[in-house]
Amino acid sequence: MANHKSAEKRIRSTKTKRTQNRYQGRTVRNAVKKLRETEEQETIVKDLPKVVSQIDKLAKKNVIHKNKAANLKSKLMRKANAASATAAK
Repeated sequence: MANHKSAEKRIRSTKTKRTQNRYQGRTVRNAVKKLRETEEQETIVKDLPKVVSQIDKLAKKNVIHKNKAANLKSKLMRKANAASATAAK
């Protein structure tokens, strides 16, 4: 157990931050999954900027690694480009 007041506060604040990070990470994972499963091109175009923004925010706060964020964004962009190419035909 903590021996100092500051250590007790650190435990409380760490728990709060961890809960918040887990919630935001889960929200982004669900959004990415939903976007991957979507086949409608207009839905992809509409939701892609929001999801990319969320991924960037998580990477900025070190919830996820910056390279993982780049990989996620790259895969989503490829899907969006493939969907727009298919729609153009």
